[in-house]
This record gives sequence, C-alpha cells and structure tokens, in this order.
Amino acid sequence: MAKSSARSDAASALLSSAAQGGKGAGTAMVGLPLGVGGRRRRRSLGRAINTKGLAVFTRQLATLVKAGMPILRSLEVLARQEKKPAFKAIVEDVADTIRSGGNFSDGLSAHDKVFDRLYVNMVKAGEAGGVLDTVLERVAVFMEKAQKISGKVKSAMVYPVIIICVAFMIVGVLMVFVIPKFQEIFTGLLKGKSLPALTQTLMDISGFIKNHFFVAAGGIVVGVVAFNLFKKTRLGARILDWLLIHMPVFGELFLKAAIARFTRTFGTLLASGVPILQALIITRDTSGNVHVANAINVVHDRVKEGDNVAKPLESTHIFPGMVTSMIEVGEETGALPDMLIRIADTYDDEVDNAVAGLTSIIEPIMIVFMAVIVGTIVVALFLPMVSIIQNLS
Repeated sequence: MAKSSARSDAASALLSSAAQGGKGAGTAMVGLPLGVGGRRRRRSLGRAINTKGLAVFTRQLATLVKAGMPILRSLEVLARQEKKPAFKAIVEDVADTIRSGGNFSDGLSAHDKVFDRLYVNMVKAGEAGGVLDTVLERVAVFMEKAQKISGKVKSAMVYPVIIICVAFMIVGVLMVFVIPKFQEIFTGLLKGKSLPALTQTLMDISGFIKNHFFVAAGGIVVGVVAFNLFKKTRLGARILDWLLIHMPVFGELFLKAAIARFTRTFGTLLASGVPILQALIITRDTSGNVHVANAINVVHDRVKEGDNVAKPLESTHIFPGMVTSMIEVGEETGALPDMLIRIADTYDDEVDNAVAGLTSIIEPIMIVFMAVIVGTIVVALFLPMVSIIQNLS
C-alpha cells in the first residue's frame, strides 16, 4: 500500500507540474510527407536533448507508467511540461504514433538520433512481454548509472586538461612578449658572441611564433582537424582506442569504465527479455571502443554456433579473468543477467575509487609538468647571464 501511494504521489506531482508550466511551451517543427496511415511526420529542429535530460525524461515516464497511467497519457503529460521545443516536438510525435495505432517503440525508432537502438529494443521487448513499466524503470536506472560513470571519468580528465591549457597560455605569453625582450638585451651585451644552444633554440621558437603567429595558429588548427579526421578512420579508431585502454595512469580507468558499460548494457538487455544474439549486437554497437566491440563480435559469432559467453570472451584477452569467471558462474546457475549487473556495480565502484586515486596523483604530476616547462625557459634565459657576468668580471 505504501509503495502504491508513493507511486501515485509521484504521478500527481508530475501532473501538477505539467498543468502549471505546460501552456507557455512552444514547438519548432518542419512538416514532412505523410507517413503510414496518413499521419504527418514531424522533425524537431536543433539539438533535442542531452543524455542527462533523456535520463530524467525516462525516469519520469517510468514513474507515471509504474503508477498505472497509460503510456499515451504519460507522454501527453511529459510533453506539456517539456521546456525544450525540439524535444517537446519529438515527444508529441511519439504520442501521435500511438494515437494512429502504432506501438511506443515504433514512435521511438522514428527518432533514432535521440533514442538509440538500446533504448528502442528494450522498449520493444517490454511491449512484447507486457512489462513495459518494469523495462522503462530498468532503462532509467541504466541511463542514470551510465551518466554517473561517464561523469566520473570526465571529472578525472578536467583537471589535467585545464592545467595543460593554462601551461600553453603561459608559455605563449612568455614566447611572444617576454623572451624577445631578453633577446634584445643579450644581443647588446654579448656583442656578437653566440648564445648557448638551449637559449638559441628558445629564441628561434619565440621568433617564429612572434613573426609567424597566424602560421603557427593555423598549424594548430590544421593539426586538430587532421587528428579528428584520423580518429574517424578505421585505422585511427583502432590505434586511439588501443592507446586509450593501455595508456599509463588513465588506461586502467578507461578499461574499467568500458567493462562496466558492457556488462550493464548486456545485463539490462537480457533482463528485459531481448534475445541474447540481438543483445550482443546492440551491446557491440554501443560499446564505445573498437577493441571491446571486436571482442563482443567474437562472442556473438561463437554463441551463434552454440557456444556459451564466458569462454570466447576469455579468449579475446580484453576482459579480466574475474569478469569471465563470474559470467561463467552466471551461465551455469541461470542467473546471467543478475551476474552481469553485479559485475557492472562492482566496476562502477572501482571506477569511483580509481578516480579518487587519480585525483590525488594528478595534482603533483601537473605541478611537475608546469615546473619542467617553466624551469626549462628559466634555465635557457639564465645561461647567457653566466657569459655576461664572466665578461664583466
């Protein structure tokens, strides 16, 4: 009774919010040719919604459906309270699909840039099994966990990126404004004598940046564009993804995050009733790493031939022995989905601990990095002073 009351209260709160804020929201849509059944398809303009916003929407939808509200009515409520016109148009379009006789999953699949294959297939399995409320709750939990783990990894990268950017700014100021002044001083005092090699190199770099600033800036831009294009090639993706999970310090963190993503996605799909081969394909396509995707592809082919999951997964040498052993136990006991979710929870905790450990390590590493850069510049500027002092003495 208490649980039912809590669900009703949650649904009432969402209804109240929709009634108060639903009138002023606008939509931005473009008419498209008529679809199946004469219904006009609509396309939202601009970026519809980010991952965090979609997770909130899914949680609200799961709460309403769990409280006993029909899916169409739930979508109407959420559409009225939606503040982003682009996503509001998408929710209304999904509701139109249901009104015209289609399924909820059909409406979602028409907007594959917002609702990915994982989302659509889980909803489709929930509709087929008559457990849409349970599946929506699982999707909401999955997205919340994925958002949390992604935030943890990104937070570990923010500090070093900021420090590196600040270091480049400081070095840029020194190169353009400070070092040329020293060059004038050294030229006047040394009277034609050559500068030390380190100092001369620094002066040459400074002179190039100052006199060819736009060329240097253009080179940086071209380098960034070339890197992004290389990253999109098959070879580039393989190299960069390999470096990502094997790089010092951060490699273990990215690998644990990839394992957590794989096991949570695979386990959630199986628990929602998606067939194992289809679940493996969806997990492969949403893995986010080429080498993890290749490992999952090997598992898919072996399972298709009648093998289990654990053995081919172990043969890929991507996943640790503990993961494959726990999956093997899950297969033997018939509780593979629960075991996969348990592995994901374990690795989520390990990512949390790894981020906490990296945070304490990164700070001294960045301090040393800054000290080396600035120290090199100081030493390069100090070396000619020795020759000047010797001449004066």
